[in-house]
Amino acid sequence: MRKRGEASADGRQLEGQYANWFKVGFNAYEFVIDFGQYYQENDEEKLCIRIVTSPAYAKRFLKVFEKSIEEYQAKYGIIPEE
Repeated sequence: MRKRGEASADGRQLEGQYANWFKVGFNAYEFVIDFGQYYQENDEEKLCIRIVTSPAYAKRFLKVFEKSIEEYQAKYGIIPEE
């Protein structure tokens, strides 16, 4: 995992975005995953980034994310449900 401010493989600086709002859509050929911010006082979502990927890569992402959550919980404890 890269650290904040670390350069990508092509030398560009990577910029992190906070997300607490997510939306997933799909069709026969791709998954569309939106990451954004939502704050109750504004009652409005702000889209930060949209990722479009194939079903196979979406499934791979799910496996990687599940493994990361398992590792996190082993180190820091169970993540409570909201």
